[in-house]
Amino acid sequence: MSVDTNTVKRIASLARIAITDDEAGRLAPELGNILGWIEQLGEVDTSGVEPMTAVIPNHLRLRDDVVNADPLTGGGIRDALMTNAPQGEHGFFAVPKVIE
Repeated sequence: MSVDTNTVKRIASLARIAITDDEAGRLAPELGNILGWIEQLGEVDTSGVEPMTAVIPNHLRLRDDVVNADPLTGGGIRDALMTNAPQGEHGFFAVPKVIE
């Protein structure tokens, strides 16, 4: 895919990057090469490959989401925490509206 200097300037404008005409001329073939590599990747047959998030198998260690009533670990002490709130509503900290 060929990329011209006008396309490079448009991309730079969208990215809010100031570039000169010389820089745009130098970047046009580089972006063209990058897009060519992407087109080559599209030609690879990946029909039998499962999607993955990492190159090694990861298994998340999950635990039950349980409220702990022990005050040392932070659960079940809403009323004690709300005593620190300058203003509270329905068990939550209330803050004044900032944006009009």
